[in-house]
Amino acid sequence: MRGFISVFKRELRSYFSTPLAYVFLVVFLLASGFMVFQKNFFEMRQASMWVFFDGMPLLFIFLVPALAMRLWAEERRTNTIELLFSLPITPAQAALGKFLACWTVLALALALTWPMVATVCYLGDPDWGPIVTGYLGSFLLAGAYLAIGSFFSCLTRNQVIAFVLAVAGCAFFLSAGSPSVMNYLAGTLPAGMVEVVEVLSFKSRFESFQRGVVELRDVAFFVLLTAGWLWASVVAIGERRAAG
Repeated sequence: MRGFISVFKRELRSYFSTPLAYVFLVVFLLASGFMVFQKNFFEMRQASMWVFFDGMPLLFIFLVPALAMRLWAEERRTNTIELLFSLPITPAQAALGKFLACWTVLALALALTWPMVATVCYLGDPDWGPIVTGYLGSFLLAGAYLAIGSFFSCLTRNQVIAFVLAVAGCAFFLSAGSPSVMNYLAGTLPAGMVEVVEVLSFKSRFESFQRGVVELRDVAFFVLLTAGWLWASVVAIGERRAAG
C-alpha cells in the first residue's frame, strides 16, 4: 500500500511541477467550451448539458491519449523506470498509482467545467439527473480511455507511437456499434462476432448516462474494461521488468 501511495504522489507531483497539467487543463477547457458554443448553445434556450456531454467521447479520444502517452514511454525513454523498480513496489502498484494520478487530473478537468453548470442554471431550471449521470459517465469514459492509453504507453518508449496507437484503440471502441461500421462488418464477419463488436460500443453505453439513466451493466462494462486494460499493462510492465 505504501508503494502505491508513493507512486501516486510522485506521478501527481510530476504533472503539476511541469507545465503539462496546466496546459492540458487549459486546452481541455477551451476545447470543451468551443465545442459547446459553436453549436449555438445559447440560441437553443434549453437548460440542458446534452450538447456538452455529447462531445465528450470525441474530445477525450485525442486529449486522454495525449495525457496518457507519457505514463510509461517517458519513463523508458529517460531510463527512470529502472529507478522506479528499484523501489519495493510491484508492477501492479506502479501501474495503479500512475493510472489513478492521471485519472485525478482528468477528474479535475471535469470539475473545472463548473461554469457550464452555472450557465445552465442561469438559463433555467435544469434536470439535475442527466447532469450528474453525464459527469459520472464522462469520468468512467475517461478512465477507460486512460487505461487503453496506459497499455500502449507500456509497449514503446516513443510517445508519438503510444499516442497514435491509443487513439486508434479508443477510436475502435467509440465507433463500434455505429450503423456504418456494423453494416461493413456484417458483410465481412460472422454474425456472432458482429454482435460482440456491437456490445463493445462506448457510444451507446455513454448515451445512457447522457439520458440520466445509470444501468449497472453500463457501469460494470466501463469498470471491467478499464480493469482489463490495466491488467494488460501490469503484464506488459512485469515482462519488461523481468527482461531487465
